[in-house]
Amino acid sequence: MIRVTPTITIEESEIHLEFIRASGPGGQNVNKVSTAVQLRFDVMHSPSLPDEVRERLIRIAGKKMTEDGVLVITARRHRTQGANREDAVNRLVKLIQKASETPRPRRKTKPTPASRKRRLQEKRRRGETKRQRADVRHEDE
Repeated sequence: MIRVTPTITIEESEIHLEFIRASGPGGQNVNKVSTAVQLRFDVMHSPSLPDEVRERLIRIAGKKMTEDGVLVITARRHRTQGANREDAVNRLVKLIQKASETPRPRRKTKPTPASRKRRLQEKRRRGETKRQRADVRHEDE
């Protein structure tokens, strides 16, 4: 049982770990030992996640999500399986914690008259700069 937030816990049976060969440091071991971890978590069918957290997690995960709704996290920072397994689980927990935070609603605001005036003055200044850079046309050409 992995505690993500006070209200969300994930059963370890929902997480599938696969050990793969990692690139990077490790010397001769890198070609022999499968130390990298590929964690798979089925977000779409997980009974542990509330619907609103599931939707935000899918949005936050981006490229880490497959079309089937499976979150894939690959951990290969460390040289040992244990450290990579812990790293992958911690990254999953952080993603779910981020998704469980409800975003603050945006309040619409209007630009102040002074900021509008500053913006238009800056546009005029930039236009004038660009006009001065233009080629000068001579009348005899």
